[in-house]
Amino acid sequence: MQVRLSKAPDMMRVRKRTVEHPFRTLKQWMGATHFLTRRLDGVSAQMSPNVLAYNMKRVMKILCTNRLIKALSA
Repeated sequence: MQVRLSKAPDMMRVRKRTVEHPFRTLKQWMGATHFLTRRLDGVSAQMSPNVLAYNMKRVMKILCTNRLIKALSA
C-alpha cells in the first residue's frame, strides 16, 4: 500500500474526498467517532445500522411518515 501511495501521492487525497467523506458524515451524524473494529466484516456490521437509519430518515422526509407507514404495511 505504501509503495502505491509513494508512486501516486494524490491518490489518497482523491480517495478521502470521494469515498471516505460519506462514511465520515454518516458516522458524525450518528455520534460515532471511530470504528471499534478494523476488519471489513466488523466495520460493515457497525456501519449497516447507521446507513439504515440514515436511509429511513431520508425516506421519512421524502414520503412523510404517514405515507411511509402505509407503504410498509402494504
